[in-house]
Amino acid sequence: MSGLKLPMEGGCRCGRVRLKISAAPLLTMACHCTGCQRMTASAYSLSAAIPSEGFEVTKGEPVIGGLHGVTKHYFCPHCMSWMFTRPEGMDWFVNLRATMLDDPSWFTPFIETWTREKLSFAETGAVYSYEALPAMDAYEGLVKEYMGRRNQSGDNKGVE
Repeated sequence: MSGLKLPMEGGCRCGRVRLKISAAPLLTMACHCTGCQRMTASAYSLSAAIPSEGFEVTKGEPVIGGLHGVTKHYFCPHCMSWMFTRPEGMDWFVNLRATMLDDPSWFTPFIETWTREKLSFAETGAVYSYEALPAMDAYEGLVKEYMGRRNQSGDNKGVE
């Protein structure tokens, strides 16, 4: 696995919407909820919590899809790739679908959520598993531990 090298670019399947990240993720995740299963047509979704100031759409105009609620799921308007989510009330980060990056080889989920809805065969190798979501007060410790492990493993090579 190669290390995370920033900035990093990515885009949807058809290439009409492109993005760039210039900040390392705060946390990486796999979500097993049935909503993610349906939106990805897979066993789970993979995401990286990117600080908002380190995320930008560089080409195209994503549209809102999914449930169209207070949490906004953004898709390419042409190929309908689910690209990122802006969680309600948490405007300090963007939940980027990690496989939208041109090189996601550095990605490994640190936590997995909604395991009570997971498909029996789905394994992620995540360090921590939660039946639903972690308690809000657990995120600070998870972020610190994830960032510490990332720094120790050398995944910050090339990160400025």
